[in-house]
Amino acid sequence: MSSLSLITKQHKARLERRVTGSTNRWRLPKQPFSGDLLSLSQMCKALSIDFEEALRNPDRLCISQIQKFFFENFKNKDIQSGEADVILECLGFKWELHQPQLFQSETLAKLYLKALAQGTTHPLRELEELLRAQSPKKTKEKSPAKRIIISLKINDPLVTKVAFATALKNLYMSEVEINLEDALGVLASAHILQFSGLFQRCVDVMIARLKPSTIKKFYEAGCKYKEEQLTTGCEKWLEMNLVPLVGTQIHLHKIPQDLLHKVLKSPRLFTFSEFHLLKTMLLWVFLQLNYKIQAIPTYETVMTFFKSFPENCCFLDRDIGQSLRPLFLCLRLHGITKGKDLEVLRHINFFPESWLDQVTANHYHALENGGDMLYLKDLNTQAVRFGLLFNQENTTYSKTIALYGFFFKIKGLKHDTTSYSFYMQRIKHTDLESPSAVYEHNPVSLRAARLVKYEIRAEALVDGKWQEFRTNQIKQKFGLTTSSCKSHTLKIQTVGMPIYVSFAFIFPAS
Repeated sequence: MSSLSLITKQHKARLERRVTGSTNRWRLPKQPFSGDLLSLSQMCKALSIDFEEALRNPDRLCISQIQKFFFENFKNKDIQSGEADVILECLGFKWELHQPQLFQSETLAKLYLKALAQGTTHPLRELEELLRAQSPKKTKEKSPAKRIIISLKINDPLVTKVAFATALKNLYMSEVEINLEDALGVLASAHILQFSGLFQRCVDVMIARLKPSTIKKFYEAGCKYKEEQLTTGCEKWLEMNLVPLVGTQIHLHKIPQDLLHKVLKSPRLFTFSEFHLLKTMLLWVFLQLNYKIQAIPTYETVMTFFKSFPENCCFLDRDIGQSLRPLFLCLRLHGITKGKDLEVLRHINFFPESWLDQVTANHYHALENGGDMLYLKDLNTQAVRFGLLFNQENTTYSKTIALYGFFFKIKGLKHDTTSYSFYMQRIKHTDLESPSAVYEHNPVSLRAARLVKYEIRAEALVDGKWQEFRTNQIKQKFGLTTSSCKSHTLKIQTVGMPIYVSFAFIFPAS
């Protein structure tokens, strides 16, 4: 027989009653619940609860009220270490428990109260008899108290014996470490036990320690137990890490389609460029169709796979691709502007011809109008995105981008251990490192000024919570002189690392 009493301190908590006036009526103690069950019946009277009815129908009893009265400060006090008075039969084991600790679990509390009512027409009298055995006046000579046996059937495959034991251990000790490997099982156990404090601790641990190998399991657990904080935490984590981290590992194939769809629609989504995001999505599709692969394939392998389909019908128009259309409708294909990348779009025969024609038409009209993106209005859902991943080793980091003949450098600077700044700057085509290569693949605009609507955003994870920094949505004319070529600077203070920095912009009509 397993005994959780072994983990308690080696002395008995002193039992005492609180007396108020001549009526000896129970009142809210300043100290935690002592194990005096008679006070339970008196508390029911104080709360206008029919005690015998509550015992017969424990589901109607507001356990949370009892918990609030008995255990608000219990976790910081000495724990009762006497003989167990409750036996829980579960998962093929018998677990010895103590009544005061048991009431932290709504499920066990209801089973306990229901067990008290069984086999007697006077449960209150039965309860008082049990109480007399625990009376302080008879502490030395009392006979062993009657043990209550309760049973709990668990059908959740996530609940293991180790995880369930950890959950029960938390009834006695508030600081039991939750291993990441057991977190899912402990969460499931806490859900079944209706042990809200432990359930929240599991959620906090899981959110703080998300990684590519756990994101799917934790997200599905959040959906299963309707825990919005956990599902939202998974979504936020994946919004930052889909392209730079998950998209480089075989765990990408585990990402559920519904989660991926939410992430792709989010304005927080981080990507180095729109083409990087497209490559990540093509890899995800490849892995769904080739699920036996155990290692990330090369980019060339993925491209060859999609090119192998007959040319008479693009992939998204086939039966196999129809269900994936909502995902790819979230991509901003108009943000792919490099000539060689546009060639890839057509060469792999993945997108419908009408989609590609619209992308080509948008580019043609933008070039014809000096870069003006007349078809784009909303910065949150339509802007062209570029990103910097600022790591611990970076003191300065920059990247040059080209769009419709205009050239910008997006840049990050580290000032000290916690201070950073980020901005974008227009540069002359003649100041590029390899101008001849740029001329070969990109147009060059000679316009002196370029109106840009932009926003700079930075995010970092600190203690399981995302710190978000952003500029306003700004409209600014970028010239080529020192006074007009630089954007507003986003200055931040954070200890989080890495820092995900996104630059989103469109060229409005000028």
